[in-house]
Amino acid sequence: MFRVLVVDDEADLRLSVASALSENHYLVDQAVDGEEAVNKVHAGDYDLVLLDVNMPRKTGIEALREIKEFDPSIIAIVLTAFSNVRDAVEATKLGAYNYLEKPIKADNLVYMIDKALKAHNMVKTMSFSAPRIQLPGNTEFVGQSSEMKKVFGVIEKLSQVDTAVLIRGESGTGKELVAQALHFNSPRKDNRFVTINCSAIPENLIESEFFGHEKGAFTGADSRKIGKFQYADGGTLFLDEIGDITAGMQVKLLRALQEKRFTPVGSNREIEVNVRIVAATNRNLEEMIKKNEFREDLFYRLNVLPINLPPLRERRNDLEALILYFVDRFNTQYRKKVSGIADDAMEVLRGHNWPGNIRELENVMEHAFVIENSDRLSLGSLPEALVRSAGRPAAARLAENMDIDDSDGDEPVAGISLGAGIVPGAVVDSRGFRLDISKLDFQANKEEFEKQFLISALKAFNGRINQTALHANIPKKTLLRKLEKYGINARDYTM
Repeated sequence: MFRVLVVDDEADLRLSVASALSENHYLVDQAVDGEEAVNKVHAGDYDLVLLDVNMPRKTGIEALREIKEFDPSIIAIVLTAFSNVRDAVEATKLGAYNYLEKPIKADNLVYMIDKALKAHNMVKTMSFSAPRIQLPGNTEFVGQSSEMKKVFGVIEKLSQVDTAVLIRGESGTGKELVAQALHFNSPRKDNRFVTINCSAIPENLIESEFFGHEKGAFTGADSRKIGKFQYADGGTLFLDEIGDITAGMQVKLLRALQEKRFTPVGSNREIEVNVRIVAATNRNLEEMIKKNEFREDLFYRLNVLPINLPPLRERRNDLEALILYFVDRFNTQYRKKVSGIADDAMEVLRGHNWPGNIRELENVMEHAFVIENSDRLSLGSLPEALVRSAGRPAAARLAENMDIDDSDGDEPVAGISLGAGIVPGAVVDSRGFRLDISKLDFQANKEEFEKQFLISALKAFNGRINQTALHANIPKKTLLRKLEKYGINARDYTM
């Protein structure tokens, strides 16, 4: 059942709303002001929060800001006593799903919450249970970090409108996948998704590529051609590398966007189209505007609703989910049964800075699948240059940090002599983790550290899986797998 937190300083309204929601099978909790609401969100696990705007101690807008910073996946609906456009706009900017005016009608409230929680289900499914958006052609858009949760939330909202979208991010971050997600989750999904790579088309052909041409319009135009704008009519046109089009073409593109019509090269007739424009670039358009390399009016026409994609180095929580995704995909492609990846290989992947982002990771994983002959991807299957850039192997670095000499001689371990009559003991670090030197087994000690770390994290967050995963920087899927491996029951640590 969904958990809803109702926040209002008016007791009668709060109780009546809670009663209506309880009758519709929601689990309902209450808070008397924004301060209590924020505290309860930090301590609980809510799916949706209903927030009054005007409250003592902390307003609904202030509480909304803190709630969204803590957990962006929580759906928020703002309640207001009168139509206040400024509050509604501010709440929407902060991530509120919608707002309702008082007095509240139970039917309207339940309808909006039902609709909002469908959106919540989509975000939660993409962010945690199955952190991916399924796209045609067995392609998926994967991510479960807080950064990508925000992106998924924006995609969910923008897929239902026709406004132009500008996707910004470094090369290899998945800009075209975002464009596909917008299209294939929208009412236009049954029509065409058409891509133009603006940097790959010769300058003298780009207008024809966009708008088409008549027979004989220029040398080599032996027949009439339909342009991509017309071909995408009713669907979505994705303009990749929009920062690379010429100044003259920027003018014609701006006109087509404003008037939703264009004239093919060599023609006198205008063609009307109904097409949604999604553009993408890895360039700094603001700097290009200052240098008169990109039109300011075109920028604002495209930048109505921007999506900023973080580079992989800023969303490292997604790395393991992405690796597992590529393992599944390449198992199918290469008809292999790779079950996972060795610890030392994983350590190298975690330590890499990924300047090529997701595209580079995909190439590295495919390289490993081609080279590897066992059921686990090993360090030797990774590209040599990647391994070299990682420096000394993980085991050697660990030995150095523990003051263990990893040379070939018979040197003492962790300052404890292994000579006759001396029994190796245990070392306990400053955090209380016990290292059993008597085992001299890296894997066993690593697993014990991991187990104790998970128990400490669960204690810190009262056994709440989502909060533990978020704050301990562990993908939820990985956390659940580790808890099962070590026989840890999160409920044992609920206060």
